[in-house]
Amino acid sequence: MNSRERFACAMAHRAPDRLPVDIGATSLTGIRPGCQVRLKELLGFTGEGPAVGDPPRVTGRVDERILRWAGTDFRAVGAIANLPSVHERRLSPTSGVNCWGIRYGVVGGEGQITGNPLRGATVEDLRAFAWPEARVDERLLERWEADAKALRREGRYVVVAEHPVLGVLELGCWMCGYDDFLLRLAMDQDFVREFFDRVLAIQLAVIEQYYGVLGPYIDLTTSGDDFGTQAAPFMSPEMFESLIVPYFAPRIRRTKELGRCYYWHHSCGSIRPLIDPLIAIGVDILNPVQTSAAGMDPAGLKAAFGDRLVFWGVMAPAHEIQDDIPAENIVAWVEALNRANAIWP
Repeated sequence: MNSRERFACAMAHRAPDRLPVDIGATSLTGIRPGCQVRLKELLGFTGEGPAVGDPPRVTGRVDERILRWAGTDFRAVGAIANLPSVHERRLSPTSGVNCWGIRYGVVGGEGQITGNPLRGATVEDLRAFAWPEARVDERLLERWEADAKALRREGRYVVVAEHPVLGVLELGCWMCGYDDFLLRLAMDQDFVREFFDRVLAIQLAVIEQYYGVLGPYIDLTTSGDDFGTQAAPFMSPEMFESLIVPYFAPRIRRTKELGRCYYWHHSCGSIRPLIDPLIAIGVDILNPVQTSAAGMDPAGLKAAFGDRLVFWGVMAPAHEIQDDIPAENIVAWVEALNRANAIWP
């Protein structure tokens, strides 16, 4: 099978010739720059990008030669849209404020949120806040459309549209602070609903522009919003149905209408009690399978949901491969995968 046939077979819940592989294809399964440099050195890759005459590198994240060496069946286009905003500014070489007013900086070598613009806010503050303008840069849309067209024309890989918007829960936690926003879920739901209303309106406007352009060329799209801790979901299934589903469902529905594609959702943590509602609102693929979290045993998940949901994380990183991972570990993983595929199934 080629990559597209292999993916179609997996989505139909049939055994393909081998497991589809994603090492490095998306923003949530990628390889950090430092680790990527060491991996290229180990593999003997020099210079930049693919060989002359090859299709352009469209992901802009992981060297195309690494993707081909790893047997990655997927290629990504697009990105989270950086929206016009009065908030965005650079504060230093390693810190700044993004379009949502969230302050960020490097802490301990990692990018972290360092300031929350809506911590302690009231509903009136939400109404007065300078929200980003829901307008995607037309030049970016043109570039992403060209990338997607090139990939579809080539016909070798499954085309993945990166999610253009942030999730409602994570955005609430980032703009208010986790402690602030999670407490509001229980004690100030008027604020939460007002916040989600405003975010959903921006999401839907961005989705119209983004998938209106990319829709004809993609096979699936990603989304990300973490719903779980290591031990349990952030909220009860009842609260999830009441507060999250009414805002997540219309986003998924409109995305599928425009993109005519599968819907892939990323959530870290223990979310088994939320899987049925996610399936009900249109999630086709769950990423990752965080086996260290409670209730996320792959065999149990397959038995309970495997006829209705595809799990993306069996042959993919659970998240972006960090800079402290030895390149030798990745090589050993790919070599073991190749040996397993030689005797599959």
